[in-house]
Amino acid sequence: MNNQKTKKIWITGASAGIGKALALAYAKEGAKLVLSSRKRPALEEVKSLCVGSPKVDILPLDLEKHEEIDQIFKANINLIKDVDLLINNGGISQRSKVSETQFEVYQRLMDINYLGTVQLSTLLLPYFVERNCGQFAVITSVAGKFGVPYRSGYSASKMALHGFFDALRAELNHTNINVTMICPGFIKTDISVNSLTGSGEKLNEMDEAQANGMDVNTFADKAIKAINHKKEEVYIGAFRETTLAILVSRLFPSLFKKIISKSKVR
Repeated sequence: MNNQKTKKIWITGASAGIGKALALAYAKEGAKLVLSSRKRPALEEVKSLCVGSPKVDILPLDLEKHEEIDQIFKANINLIKDVDLLINNGGISQRSKVSETQFEVYQRLMDINYLGTVQLSTLLLPYFVERNCGQFAVITSVAGKFGVPYRSGYSASKMALHGFFDALRAELNHTNINVTMICPGFIKTDISVNSLTGSGEKLNEMDEAQANGMDVNTFADKAIKAINHKKEEVYIGAFRETTLAILVSRLFPSLFKKIISKSKVR
């Protein structure tokens, strides 16, 4: 890793899973942290584990509540205006067929995964522009590169992030502001447990593929390396499920359609 001691890093979805692993890894490197999620008690617990960080601040927020986000940002501007890196990790997944999914579930997935992330990023952008430096890192998904059964709304929300941040990167091409898109495959977290069903209820089940996925700390180390090297887009997971899947989808779309339709994704 590069020297993080002069960095201030804001991580959303920091109370568990990938966000927590990133927070602990950056803390060991001596970075200052701002940790966000809906759950203050869980954030306080993560904060207590961030050994090595000179300063860890808690900033609870709900990515679904856009009016509150604006208020929270303005009320805490002195805390976040000098952030060097925003890691947009907060989000929620889905496990339901299109035919069984209520419209409100799609709306919620877009509100949280896409619009909440866009809102935070656009609020912070002027401060990056003013200093002509800064970096957005966005945890999307391999499912944001192609549609995956039982994840129609989740895939769509992640694809939307790619469209937005690819455009932002192009607009910032002649600046010192960078955008890194990180696409995980199956990582061993509770993302499937917390996924929405077609009715909007919590699934409360661990997918077999998720349970056998990459260790979250291994993922965090790889993600931080990509961020440090200012990579534009990286795929992290088992080769077969990430890089190979994306290559096949691009080069052999008809074959990929048959493969993905038969894949065990839940």
